[in-house]
Amino acid sequence: MNAFCPMEASKQRRRRGVILSLQGWKKLTEAKHQVEILDTDGTRLTLEELSVRTQLAPFTVSKVMAREEGVDKQTLECFFRAFGLNLTQSDYAKVGESTSHPLTLSPSHPLTDWGEAVDVAIFFGRAHELALLENWIGNDNRLILLLGMGGIGKTSLSIKLGQHIQEEFEFVIWRSLRNSPSLGEMLASLLLFFANSKPVNLSENISERLTQVMAHLREHRCLVILDNVESILADGARSGHYQVSYENYGEFFKLLGETSHSSCVVLTSREKPQEVATLEGDTLPVKTLQLTGLQENAALELVRSKSVFYGSDAEWQDLIQHYAGNPLALKIIATTIQELFNGDIKEFLAQGTKVFGTIYDLLSQQFQRLSVLEKDLMYWICINREPVTLAELRADLVLPVSPMKLLEALESLSRRNLIEKTSLPHTSVQFTLQPVVMEFVTEQLIEQISLELVETRYIASLHSARLTQHSSLINSHAIIKATAKDYIRLAQTKLILQPVIEQLLLKLRTKESIVTQLVRVGSDISGNPTEPGYAIGNIINLLHNLQVDLTGYDFSYLTIWQAYLQDTPLKQVNFTGADLSKSVFAKTFSTAMSAVFSPDGKILATGHSEGSISLWDSASGQHLIKLQGHFAPIWCINFSPDGKILATGADDKVIKLWDISTGDLKILKTLEGYKNGVFSIVFSHDGKTLISSSTDNSVRVWDIDTGQSTIKILQENQVNPVSITFAALSPDGSIIATCGKSNDITLWELKTGNCIKTLQGHNDWVMWVAFSTHGLLASSSLDSTIRLWDINEGTCIGVLQGHTNGVLRAIFVGDGNILASSSIDRTIRLWDITTFECIKTLYGHTNSINTIAVNSQGTLLASGGDDFSVKLWSILNGECVRSFKARINWVGAIAFHPSSTIIASGNEDCIVRLWNLDGRRRDLIGHTDFIFSVAFSPDGRSLVSGSADQTIRLWNIETGNCTKILRGHSGMVTGVAVSPDGRVIASSSYDRTVKLWDIVTGQLLHTFPEHIAMSVTFSPDGKTLAAGSFDDTVRIWDLETFLCCLTLKGHSYWIWRLNFSPDGSTIVTGCSSDRTIRLWNASTGECIHILSAHQDWIWATIFSPDGKTLASCSSDGAIKFWDVTTGDCMKTLEVAANTWVMSLAFSPDGRMLISGDTNAVIQVWDTKTFERIQTLKAERLYEGMNIFGATGLTEAQKQTLLALGAVEKPLHKLIL
Repeated sequence: MNAFCPMEASKQRRRRGVILSLQGWKKLTEAKHQVEILDTDGTRLTLEELSVRTQLAPFTVSKVMAREEGVDKQTLECFFRAFGLNLTQSDYAKVGESTSHPLTLSPSHPLTDWGEAVDVAIFFGRAHELALLENWIGNDNRLILLLGMGGIGKTSLSIKLGQHIQEEFEFVIWRSLRNSPSLGEMLASLLLFFANSKPVNLSENISERLTQVMAHLREHRCLVILDNVESILADGARSGHYQVSYENYGEFFKLLGETSHSSCVVLTSREKPQEVATLEGDTLPVKTLQLTGLQENAALELVRSKSVFYGSDAEWQDLIQHYAGNPLALKIIATTIQELFNGDIKEFLAQGTKVFGTIYDLLSQQFQRLSVLEKDLMYWICINREPVTLAELRADLVLPVSPMKLLEALESLSRRNLIEKTSLPHTSVQFTLQPVVMEFVTEQLIEQISLELVETRYIASLHSARLTQHSSLINSHAIIKATAKDYIRLAQTKLILQPVIEQLLLKLRTKESIVTQLVRVGSDISGNPTEPGYAIGNIINLLHNLQVDLTGYDFSYLTIWQAYLQDTPLKQVNFTGADLSKSVFAKTFSTAMSAVFSPDGKILATGHSEGSISLWDSASGQHLIKLQGHFAPIWCINFSPDGKILATGADDKVIKLWDISTGDLKILKTLEGYKNGVFSIVFSHDGKTLISSSTDNSVRVWDIDTGQSTIKILQENQVNPVSITFAALSPDGSIIATCGKSNDITLWELKTGNCIKTLQGHNDWVMWVAFSTHGLLASSSLDSTIRLWDINEGTCIGVLQGHTNGVLRAIFVGDGNILASSSIDRTIRLWDITTFECIKTLYGHTNSINTIAVNSQGTLLASGGDDFSVKLWSILNGECVRSFKARINWVGAIAFHPSSTIIASGNEDCIVRLWNLDGRRRDLIGHTDFIFSVAFSPDGRSLVSGSADQTIRLWNIETGNCTKILRGHSGMVTGVAVSPDGRVIASSSYDRTVKLWDIVTGQLLHTFPEHIAMSVTFSPDGKTLAAGSFDDTVRIWDLETFLCCLTLKGHSYWIWRLNFSPDGSTIVTGCSSDRTIRLWNASTGECIHILSAHQDWIWATIFSPDGKTLASCSSDGAIKFWDVTTGDCMKTLEVAANTWVMSLAFSPDGRMLISGDTNAVIQVWDTKTFERIQTLKAERLYEGMNIFGATGLTEAQKQTLLALGAVEKPLHKLIL
């Protein structure tokens, strides 16, 4: 097979397909324009709105309208149908044919990102300002400030300017600082945009990020627009000075103005940053445009666009002059004139209400005239921080309000120009606020809530007998919404909750006084526990933000809404009888191995490594239910086409069919017959059959009604069977594509089971295969690439490159023109398959991403990783919408001190714990992710820990201090070991390396490449190093030559842990999935014994100090002791039902064995009597938290809380 050239293939690919002819383009454009007139009052449809209307990906919509790159005919038909048109042959042409395609219809566009920029299709005046700004930019001015008061039109002008001149730049990006991002966050946003989804090294050092941004601005012509700069400037300080921790923006602005570069940065602000004031000048490349009101004609147009008004030229002039041409002020006052004076300007002016002052004065006047309901709605729209629907607003309100009254209030606010309406086709209308209005309402909210928490008259109202429309804001509104999207909740914390605390500090002076006051308010509210509201939830959020230990607090029988408690320890807290609706608690689930959306996109199902299935509401993120039917990792999960059946396949060799339609969620059938784990399942298009594959190298077809199977691919008697792990079914149901532990993909005819073709090209194991709706095949591989295949020709038509480690999943999105991939490198990438370019990279996971799924609408992506998190992403903007981080606190690593008196454990909660056998404990805090391995130095003075946070830490045992942090791995550290002489640390990682480090200096000594190692161990003489691998092998390295001297092969899956015998003659390995233990001759590599009594994954194997006994532990909940000489199992200890035993260690004197498990328990066993002599357990997150009679929890949530330590115990009401 000829070597594949990506560039050539890309060119070929671009020449394929069809594009709109000029006639078709005109027809579609005219229909689109008619829709804009009828549906959106002439407002231009955005790319995202077109995507929703056509049900095509935004990238596909862009290509159709640009007419530069080919798409398939079905895509054009879909586009035309969305506008009520029929596609005829004259509406399109093949790429390359003459299409009467004038260049003006297809300009070359820069790379643009308009973020949350508003639509400025309706725009009045500013011709002079636009011309001046374009002239400045054309004359190479590097930094330009648009300065003006709130509502004057700076934002609209900046967007209109950018649209006018964007074709003069390579990169155009618009960003708002309204939510006060740190400089680090802003620079990261710029760098990710400039990288255009290529890999970018985001340094934690702000200076390095500044250097990278400035380098790009020098090398490329960029237009960067930063709106609302006043958001990072300090209130009450001298003009132009920054808030605390935002001072480094000044350095950025200074560099932009002083340093020569090829770009232009435009700022908008109500205040002039001091750096701009220092650097600006008529002949200097820094300019300020002081924006004043609109000219009279433009202002007249604006006001008249609102309604019909009556007045003479002089009266119009008087009105406009009195409000200085401020666009927002004129829009607001126009509503007042229309409502109160029937549009008569003269009558309005006669009232003498012409004092303008500031926009805040006007807003204050308008705000005071609002009804209670209107004010409530303004506050809630402000709290939500992004456009919100009528239904969402209604759900936020404490008191029920009829939809009619709600609509009337919103229409009133809209007429007053205090809120703005937005909408997408086929979606509900949404409401939001202009930046200046948002800021005004936020300040009102902060001031009012801080007053209510301090002043006696407000506290007394909280204790009132009945909730009324005039109830206090602290009870009627949430300071933060625990159920909001992640990035919104963080903005609420930063812009509302923390400023409330700052106000309280000004009033009460100390943190201790604030806490006392909050507790007092809570006590007053607890006297009237039956009333609903947000007050207690707000108080809990404030206390948590103040880092108050809530242990023992009593919140019984209270309403606790919108409390964000996901990371809050709540030991011994009393929630008896409490209403916990809308509050968010920690989740408990193991690693997500598989995920799928229901056909309607409403439910996300995830399969986990301990054998459970979780169902989630994809809109709210609520955990609906946890199903338990398997007791092994669930590798695959799928819904039937009608969404009534959920199928799950696991490492326990069975498939289960679950009834989803009735609400019973019962198991309909269990399908058995495989000899190994089931790794993929897919329903036929009619839902009558199920196709599945297994690592026993077979594919079966199951009849859903009878549960009987037909073996379509069986290779039991073949000498060299095709390796099969995963399988995919072609759209027409005739072909199965399989991949396994090889570099090839095999195509099979489903009807006969015959092999049709073998596709070759990958350089490492192929991990996944998937078909698009059009029959294109994608494959992902450990070689870090994704390949696209034409299965008819059997040829590779494209290679997608960009991931920096193995690609575990690749799936098509929506119409099939976009592909999503996930990788060991901790990223998700979105690819345009017609250009083979990465169009977006999603960052957020801290570990390998095992699974991804996309809803049928192509708008939402779910991911699950080894970081014990499940995330939901918006495909349109790449934002992480929701993130669920599990708290399970497994004991994944354990070690005995040389003295046999101290135990070290590494847990999921990122804490290394040192336990004395007398029960004392010390916590070593520093890691930020799961701890996979711990090892003591031979002298017992130090402890080494390796974590999924990619670091290795050295700890002083006596002081508990971290003495060194070793950085160098780019993947999770899976194993650490200390050499017998105590001088060298060995580490293994998912980054495909094994590394050696000097324990004294922390210097990296050597790297063994190309090896995804799960564990490492030194030989007793320190001359060799053994590593257990993801590729089923053990490699033994000579530490003098650094050469691999032996490779042990025999296991059929990855090797989790291994150890040398005390005399160094034997190596023991335990394989996770093949459930066997092997003993090897360390010199020859010969397999001496195969031990196979465990029923599930094997996690650890270890020799006793005398070398005569071997201990092993497994997911089957058992510890087994083996005779090393005979290979016989001497004793089995059943630790606990449904518990994985994950780690083992013998005491150096051989008298004890310790085990760590998934119940967060360490057991100490007597090796002579095999009796349990001690149990050590750290308190869980919610240890002793009482939820007896609590409401507002789903059954899944309740079971989660119980698993994290909560109890259901009847108690009498306590006193706070």
